[in-house]
Amino acid sequence: MGDVQEVQLQIKCQESKDEASACSGNNGSVSHDESRSASRTKGSKHYNWWFRVTVYAFLLIAGQSVATLLGELYYDKGGNSKWMATFVQSAGFPVLFVPLIVARVYLPATSSTTTERPASVSTVALLYFGLGVLIAGNGMLYSYGLLYLPVSTYSMLCSTQLVFSAIFSFFLNSQKFTAFILNSLILLTMSVVLLAVDPNNSSDSTTHSEGKYGLGFVCTLAASAGYSLLLSLTQLCFEKVIRKETINAVLEMSISTSVVSTCTCLVGIFASGDWKGLKSEMNEYQEGSVSYVMTLVWIAVTWQVFSVGLIGLVFEASSLFSNVISTLGSPVVPIFAVIFFHDTLSGVKIMAMLLSLWGFVSYIYQHYIDDCKAKKARTVDDQNEEKC
Repeated sequence: MGDVQEVQLQIKCQESKDEASACSGNNGSVSHDESRSASRTKGSKHYNWWFRVTVYAFLLIAGQSVATLLGELYYDKGGNSKWMATFVQSAGFPVLFVPLIVARVYLPATSSTTTERPASVSTVALLYFGLGVLIAGNGMLYSYGLLYLPVSTYSMLCSTQLVFSAIFSFFLNSQKFTAFILNSLILLTMSVVLLAVDPNNSSDSTTHSEGKYGLGFVCTLAASAGYSLLLSLTQLCFEKVIRKETINAVLEMSISTSVVSTCTCLVGIFASGDWKGLKSEMNEYQEGSVSYVMTLVWIAVTWQVFSVGLIGLVFEASSLFSNVISTLGSPVVPIFAVIFFHDTLSGVKIMAMLLSLWGFVSYIYQHYIDDCKAKKARTVDDQNEEKC
């Protein structure tokens, strides 16, 4: 009986192929060409995706590294306003209007990922407001960390984003823990412990006490946790509230949250009285007032370059993947910090950096395994479709 059914299935498949050949008028040659064309199209899309991901990753790492080094330059040459340092992290949002306009003109609008009704305007506005305030608070924590820590130590502490990202993704985005992810978490935790117990770290900066060094340490860890929470909440909001993942939606969210963050920082600047000392800070800047303004301008621009890379990776891959690529910049900054700011790389710091790299590679390898499994599943599905 099974053999009869198999023969009938083969007959039906052959009849379908004959009908397709008859329609083409070329004994099936057109359908064969179309199959090869579809295969080439899939390959082209695959390579185009990797090209876009590479570009976004470069923008993210370059923007993050340059912005961090310029932030250290601002403090090193006489800048002292934490509110101003936080303000410029989001104040460059008008730059994003250019890609938003281009996306609206040249990219076709796509439908939502579900058939459910879209969220109301008030819900989306409340969402953007909450995320914007979180960005401002997180930026302030980063500013304290960069002020009171050597830039190499600060950058390596930022690699703990992966630890917090895995935790938040587990609870908010149903991320599963594997052996490689756990290995990554352990290695990154060990690198943080090494930095915490290194006696040379607190002596790297002669201008701040050990108490302020400890404050900067805690603030940077808190900022890393806040950054990971922000990305997980962003992904959750796309899935549950906005329900669409287009480049337009990503850019609109980035601009809206940056506007809220910038306004929050402006309130902080005036409420704290920092605005009174900005003029004297600019006049006393070691490199001159013009250099002071240009440093802040380029900090704002490079943070937006980072933002474009970040949201691009969120759009092309996921928030977790963008966080992984963001962590890749952690070993880059200490190297440039040694060159430009004469930071010392002690043996403990080098060991912590190697552990961070090992943890990063372990995390990336898990993504590689997941990608291979997904490709294998897609290949099996394609083969099943081609059989009939």
